Amino acid sequence: MLPIARSEFLQIVRNRMVFVSATIVPVGLSLVFISQREVFAQSPTGVGLLAGAFMMILISMGLYSTAVTTLAARRQTLFLKRLRSTAVSDGAALSGIVIPPAIIGIVQVTAVLAVLASIDAPPAEPLLLVVSGLALVLMMLGFALATAGITQSPEHAQVTTLPITLGASAIAFWIGFTGTEELTLLKRLLPGGAATELTISAWNGGAEWGESLLLLAPTAGWIVVAVVLAKSMFRWEPRR
Repeated sequence: MLPIARSEFLQIVRNRMVFVSATIVPVGLSLVFISQREVFAQSPTGVGLLAGAFMMILISMGLYSTAVTTLAARRQTLFLKRLRSTAVSDGAALSGIVIPPAIIGIVQVTAVLAVLASIDAPPAEPLLLVVSGLALVLMMLGFALATAGITQSPEHAQVTTLPITLGASAIAFWIGFTGTEELTLLKRLLPGGAATELTISAWNGGAEWGESLLLLAPTAGWIVVAVVLAKSMFRWEPRR
């Protein structure tokens, strides 16, 4: 698994298009938002809005989109098919391929939130912030495997990843700008909605741990849905 992960990381770094879309674009977008943080701070959720938005944007762009593109590329070159003929298990093979995008996404989130904390108030509950981030990572990895199943090529990934990438980001901003005072159940049941609320709560503070951890339930449900979809939709070989 580790040799595969090392090789995948090197290929991401060497592929300029993938590297830019996975790192420069989401981080640059986040820094633009940080420069306008006074505007976002006027929302009902305050600066917590930016924390929730950054978590979703960086994980969906840096992790989800990159993982789908990488898996589609490896299937197209029959690399996935060849892996199955080796002693490496299916789980280890897939883990080796998605670990680099996951690390990239986690590093990006950590770096951007550290910048936000250094120029504004730090998060009230850092541990809750970590829990929220890990839950989103698992959910997006599951959706990446599912989306890769319907993605015929790396170029096609630019289209197939748009619904989840844009949808998840829109949900994060909607919850950040409007809070969860209204349409609470709907917002929490949407993909990433409860995780965004948990991120905002962890940053702003004021919520009890027990109440906050209940927000993991909808995200856990979406993780299960993503895994089920991945098992039924993922393909190891190109469609004929």
